Amino acid sequence: MINSILLTQALTVQTWTYILVGITFSLYIGIAIWARAGSTKEFYVAGGGVSPLANGMATAADWMSAASFISMAGIISFAGYDGAVYLMGWTGGYVLLALLLAPYLRKFGKFTVPDFIGDRYYSNTARFVGVICALLVSFTYVAGQMRGVGLVFSRFLEVDINTGVVIGMLIVLFYAVLGGMKGITYTQVAQYCVLIFAFMVPAIFISIQMTGNPIPQLGFGSELADDSGTYLLDKLDGLSTDLGFAEYTEGSKSLMDVFAITLALMVGTAGLPHVIVRFFTVKRVKDARKSAGIALLLIVILYSTAPAVAAFARTNMIETISNQPYATVPEWFKKWETTGLITFKDKNNDGLIQYVADKNKNELVVDNDIMVLANPEIAELPNWVIALVAAGALAAALSTAAGLLLVISASVSHDLIKKMINPKISEKNELVAARLSSIVAVCVAGYFGINPPGFVAATVALAFGLAAASFFPAIILGIFYKRMNKEGAIAGMIVGIVTMLYYMLKYKLGWFDDVLPNKSEWWFGISPEGFGSVAMLLNFIVSISIMKLTPEPPKEVQEIVELIRIPSGAGEATH
Repeated sequence: MINSILLTQALTVQTWTYILVGITFSLYIGIAIWARAGSTKEFYVAGGGVSPLANGMATAADWMSAASFISMAGIISFAGYDGAVYLMGWTGGYVLLALLLAPYLRKFGKFTVPDFIGDRYYSNTARFVGVICALLVSFTYVAGQMRGVGLVFSRFLEVDINTGVVIGMLIVLFYAVLGGMKGITYTQVAQYCVLIFAFMVPAIFISIQMTGNPIPQLGFGSELADDSGTYLLDKLDGLSTDLGFAEYTEGSKSLMDVFAITLALMVGTAGLPHVIVRFFTVKRVKDARKSAGIALLLIVILYSTAPAVAAFARTNMIETISNQPYATVPEWFKKWETTGLITFKDKNNDGLIQYVADKNKNELVVDNDIMVLANPEIAELPNWVIALVAAGALAAALSTAAGLLLVISASVSHDLIKKMINPKISEKNELVAARLSSIVAVCVAGYFGINPPGFVAATVALAFGLAAASFFPAIILGIFYKRMNKEGAIAGMIVGIVTMLYYMLKYKLGWFDDVLPNKSEWWFGISPEGFGSVAMLLNFIVSISIMKLTPEPPKEVQEIVELIRIPSGAGEATH
């Protein structure tokens, strides 16, 4: 009888998931058909006529990937204070992008970041290096998104992760290839609404449940609703220390590593090609500024809620399963076990789940990426809320994946084929090339989604490091230093990206060694996620040094640099 009830409940969650995911996917596909691109300008920059509000919502959805929706709260759940580096880095990075780069790049008026690099540095070699960097950044980033899609499908539609990745590939392929940036933009408006609703509803439910406060940001610092007079964070500190972990509100990372990761995420954000291209879709420079501000407000809603969600999930998980008999674990535990994202090994054969800091005694391994997805189930929220979170996570992953795939296809069709290989290609054939390159990009992204280098947020963090190491110095110097020339920019980008790639492959993936090097071997004590800061500084040093030894840029290039920084007349984009 009990098994029948549990099976019915599981099917109910699955049914709700099919309903909500089916409705949202139908909406995305319908929008893609309605907004399908008919020209290269519509494919690359949505025709350049998107309103600031729509672009702000689309930018927020593009920015808040699976890493933001799924992984950020998951990292904070397990790392506590140390996980805040992702929150600080990503939020600060968006502010940096909105204030320092977006308006100037919009005024320059190019479709893509490699296009800006190629024209600003008057060199097809610079453009080619920019294309390679864009592809490396985008493929590393999209691997995390496809992995996130696979995780959601794996649990809620009860298919294996690899099958989930393939399903996600097909959906993204349809609306990205058909609609281009025009279709993606309006799809992302819908996806923002879905993802923010899906993130906030369970957060509000659980905040009321645990603290009696309907505002999660306030519930995070409130007393528990059990009349014990204990604050939520004090209780979480106690639970953590009882299990041998560090206090939740205390950090264990070195100051140097915290600074390096935060900086890498910030400047990596400012160099992300899929976010930058969003500011080319509006009519005027002032619209780019408006949409940047709107996006920041919309992003803050989720980012300010994530620490509360992390604390709620961690507290509920420890209380629900730590030191409990394995035979009586809740149904959600069993379901996540089938995905391989929770594993239990009874080392002392006592039938109890020993979840402790001591690796030799610990019997439970929980993947960071499931905490947000499992949170409503752990808190025993209604089935429709559980399904809603699945739909929101898919919206977050698919929105960013689509934006990244567009960057990849534009880099190949516009920057490589149109600008370098065949300048006389017709618009129709360029559009065909863009769509074909999207298909290839989806297949490559799917492979990396099935074989990712780590959990979602860590994979994404590496993409930020690559962007920081390659694009950020070239863009900043290209906008604010008219003396910067092609020789310096090319040398800097190559040195930066190669250094970051080497460090990432060696210390994250274990290449060049028989075993993965440990933390004691990190350069300057900086993790792979933070090494983008070092590679970026190296890029700056090489760029400026080489620049001083080589000729000035042509006068007309220096005049363009002066022009894009002049506030007067900035109401219209210059082309």
